[in-house]
Amino acid sequence: MDALRASYGDTSSDSDSESGPTRMSDPDQSETPLPPPPLNLLHPPHSAGISDLSLHRDHPNRVRSFPHVEGNYALHVYIPVYIPASSRKEIALFLKRAAAAVNELHVVDVDISLINLIKDDQKFDQVVLGREFHVSLGRTVPIRVHQRDSVVSMLRQKLQSHKRYWIDFDNWEVFVNDDCTRTFLSFEVTGAGLAEIKKQIELVNGVYKLHNLPEFYQNPRPHISVAWAVGDISNSLKSVIGEEMKRHGGVWSNKRIFTCKFGGISCKIGNRTYEICKVPEV
Repeated sequence: MDALRASYGDTSSDSDSESGPTRMSDPDQSETPLPPPPLNLLHPPHSAGISDLSLHRDHPNRVRSFPHVEGNYALHVYIPVYIPASSRKEIALFLKRAAAAVNELHVVDVDISLINLIKDDQKFDQVVLGREFHVSLGRTVPIRVHQRDSVVSMLRQKLQSHKRYWIDFDNWEVFVNDDCTRTFLSFEVTGAGLAEIKKQIELVNGVYKLHNLPEFYQNPRPHISVAWAVGDISNSLKSVIGEEMKRHGGVWSNKRIFTCKFGGISCKIGNRTYEICKVPEV
């Protein structure tokens, strides 16, 4: 499937394998145009490790953040984050109540309704909380294939020297994307780790600027998103957060939802992920 998608230059794919060396074309071999692929092969359902396809929903209102252009690849620079197992129980309770109040909520990055998962604790933990999240250090933007090596090389040069630090996710927050087509329920970083992340965003901005790519928001608010909904439902979600924070006041009275250690930075271009820097355990 990846090979098929790569052959047709989809923005979410890459012509290289995940771990193999860069493949060079044979100058002595002429290229033959490929016929158009079947549309159903270019748009497979998201599985997220779940075999129950009844949990998936297709949303015609879901749109790309930028239009697909032949030969473009989506670039995303981020800090990988995992929610500690010790913090998942209270977070899951919060999310289940939010999903019951706002049925439009879905698992971030996939089309799985939260309301369809709330009765299965094990699946909820696995699908919703037990996976990799990310703190974005730059906008997700399209780049041309010839920019890929330069972007990765410069990111590694700028971001290679970092010490391990703690990141506190302090607040539940609601974010709406620029064109108001999606609303996100998120954990925001407002204390420990904020200064370090903002410095990393500045360094990524420098690399973006040299490649004529749009820089990050002027006043960045680092966060990870755990759920999304179509359209702007920010008022409904903020109301739910207000009620739930009162209910959980005793649990989160120290203004910290969970804490993790910064362990490195990754860069995804198409379907290939590059390790930009990694901080060893001490």
